[in-house]
Amino acid sequence: MGQCGITSSKTVLVFLNLIFWVEDEVNHSIQKVYNEYNGTNADASSRAIDYVQRQLHCCGIHTYSDWMNTRWFNEFQNNSVPVSCCKPNVSNCTGSLTRPGDLYPEGCEALVVKKLKEIMMYVIWAALTFAAIQVFGMLSACVVLCRRSRDPAYELLMTGGTYA
Repeated sequence: MGQCGITSSKTVLVFLNLIFWVEDEVNHSIQKVYNEYNGTNADASSRAIDYVQRQLHCCGIHTYSDWMNTRWFNEFQNNSVPVSCCKPNVSNCTGSLTRPGDLYPEGCEALVVKKLKEIMMYVIWAALTFAAIQVFGMLSACVVLCRRSRDPAYELLMTGGTYA
C-alpha cells in the first residue's frame, strides 16, 4: 500500500511539473509557429494559427501588435494582420492595423496555456481517481486476507510436512 501511495504522489508531482513545463514550451513553440506563418491555406502552421485565432478569439502572441515582428508582416508590408484576427461581428474587416477596434485585443499564448492547463487538470483528476480506486482495492484485499486468517475453513491442512 505504501508503494501505491508513493507512486500516486509521484504521478501527481509529474503532472504538476508538466503544467509548468507546458507554459515554457508553448511560449517557445508559438513564437516559432508565428514566425513560420505565410498566410497560405496549404501551410499547416498557417492553418493552425488561423484556427487558434478564430476559435480562441485572439490575435498575436501577446497582442495583435506582435504580428509586426513576424516575417509575414515584413514580406507583405501591407500594415495588416491575418484576417483570422478580425472580430466576427465586424463586416469588411481586412486586418488593417489602422482599425485596431476590428481586431481581437488579447494574445493567443495565455489562452492556449489556459486551455492546456484545463486539459491537464482533467488528466490529474483521472490519475487521482485511478489511484483512489487502487487504494480501495488494496484495502479490500487486506480486509479479505484478515478475515481469511481467522476462518478455520481456510487453514492449510498439513500432516508431517506434506499436504493432506
